[in-house]
Amino acid sequence: MTTEVLRYTAFSHDPDGGNPAGVVLDAAGLDDSAMLEIAAGLGYSETAFLTAPPEGFGGPQVEGRAFTVRYFSPKAEVPFCGHATVATAVALAERIGPGEILLATRAGTVPVSVTSEGGQLRATLTSVEPHTEEIDAADLAEALAALDWPEADLDPAIPPAIAYAGARHLVLGAATRARLADLAYDFARLEALMRRLDLTTVQLVHRAGPAEFHVRNPFPVGGVVEDPATGAAAAAFGAYARERGLVPADAVLTLHQGADMGRPGLLTVELRAGDPRVRVGGEGVRIP
Repeated sequence: MTTEVLRYTAFSHDPDGGNPAGVVLDAAGLDDSAMLEIAAGLGYSETAFLTAPPEGFGGPQVEGRAFTVRYFSPKAEVPFCGHATVATAVALAERIGPGEILLATRAGTVPVSVTSEGGQLRATLTSVEPHTEEIDAADLAEALAALDWPEADLDPAIPPAIAYAGARHLVLGAATRARLADLAYDFARLEALMRRLDLTTVQLVHRAGPAEFHVRNPFPVGGVVEDPATGAAAAAFGAYARERGLVPADAVLTLHQGADMGRPGLLTVELRAGDPRVRVGGEGVRIP
């Protein structure tokens, strides 16, 4: 059996921007080891594998547009991945048309809406219900030591915390854009801490305006130094920013990511009053 592995980038209309992901639209014949082997061979931060949805999932109204999806980094399976979800939704929309898609993930049910504007596809996912928690002072000190960030370089208006919207991320605020741009960390040391705290990435954030942020995401537990555009972390950060009062309950945030890696991407984070979930959207395109 030959498995077709598609390559898409998410959060950019440029194949050389955003975050590349692998997409396998029919993974029915693959076991865990085969999926991990494909993800490792591809080398992207995540690859998404689709199979049939659970029986009765979503009901008849989503027949043909509901799927089970699993996400693998080059080193392990992760419960949820935002950029691979956007990439998958764009790949599906090219085949079954724009509209609503329903995904069964390890983290829960994730609806995705795909629209076409001027021939460019855009996917917006709705996260599972998020939450945040404090980080222990000793664990924070270890994270800063691994990053080689003096505590004085943190932005006190963005207090450290762990945020979840399908996967766990440590949020750290950088006081300056220069601090964010200067990223050289101890890979093994940060990976060990992240595994102990069950973190998927570290969400490094610099505030550029009332609703505008620059972000970077070290991802050593996935086997890569940095993720170019991180939808799951964007969702988690949106929930964190609302809960901590950084932004209103109704807000649309713009996150810039990947420029420091030469792969600029743009993520839109939408918060709605009365709905704890977070919507993360962006463009996507196939990589030739």
